Amino acid sequence: MKNKLPLSFYKQDDVISVARALLGKNLYSLIDGQLTGGIIVETEAYRGPDDRGSHAYNNKRTPRNEMMYSSGGVVYMYICYGIHDMVNIVTGKEGMSHAALIRALEPIEGLDIMRDRRRIYGQDQRLCQGPGALAQALGLNKLHNGTDLQGDVVWITDEGKNFADDEVVASARVGMNFDGPYKTIPWRFSVKGNQFVSRPRM
Repeated sequence: MKNKLPLSFYKQDDVISVARALLGKNLYSLIDGQLTGGIIVETEAYRGPDDRGSHAYNNKRTPRNEMMYSSGGVVYMYICYGIHDMVNIVTGKEGMSHAALIRALEPIEGLDIMRDRRRIYGQDQRLCQGPGALAQALGLNKLHNGTDLQGDVVWITDEGKNFADDEVVASARVGMNFDGPYKTIPWRFSVKGNQFVSRPRM
């Protein structure tokens, strides 16, 4: 757990910058004594009450999204379509309700464990390709909502891998089924040409 990102990283006010900066960082989980993890290659930013794509749009506050209002540095888990667990990183100060969704990892640690969890063999590029897939591969679910990223269950490290601007694609977020500027705002960040980036349905 060396090189763990400091709490100050998550406390930054600008969730868009944080989501972009997460590319190249390593996300790990230690579940039932099993270590799994990989390099973050795709994220999406969700900016609190003004962002129509956010669960906290218009200051909506429910038991489901309450964790978004926490101080930055914890995990916000939610279930999409009642099926897929999704891993979000809460950012900013308490009450800001910003979060970065981790959409894809390049798996590097505990591949055999990930293969068994996903029941996918011989296609490692699919193990963490998409937010639901990576949560399953890492063994994370709604029980991990609120997990402290400074702890020893879920954490993110900086191994010195950075991507230049010309190596990163900024595009519209996936699944924004509404009209207006937040439908197409380029707050999805992915590593250009990386085989582990998710493929949204067209």
